[in-house]
Amino acid sequence: MPKVTFVNEKKTIEVQQGANLRKEALKAGISLYPGVHQYLNCHGFGHCASCRVQITKGEENVNRQGFLEKFRLIAGPITFFARLGHEQDLRLACKTQVNGDVDVVTQPAVNWHGEKFWG
Repeated sequence: MPKVTFVNEKKTIEVQQGANLRKEALKAGISLYPGVHQYLNCHGFGHCASCRVQITKGEENVNRQGFLEKFRLIAGPITFFARLGHEQDLRLACKTQVNGDVDVVTQPAVNWHGEKFWG
């Protein structure tokens, strides 16, 4: 069974192959949502992007980003900047299927200016 390690929480859980990352994290008591988004979110439909996570290890062990997930990460003002430099490893937990061992950072920081913004 695949293992998901939540880096910030220092917690590892075992999940079924193909399991949804958001559902498994919430089941394990991991807080995916910052602030008010704990109560106001899209409940896993991929519209709010408040469940964004960063896959730090095992990127190849999750499904590929779909068109709607990529679009949502690019279209939102906060997620656009959060995605800078993390185009491949920033994911929406609600749209991520776990197929192998992964390390996940919940509520990753937003890179408001990019690494080369000032030159």
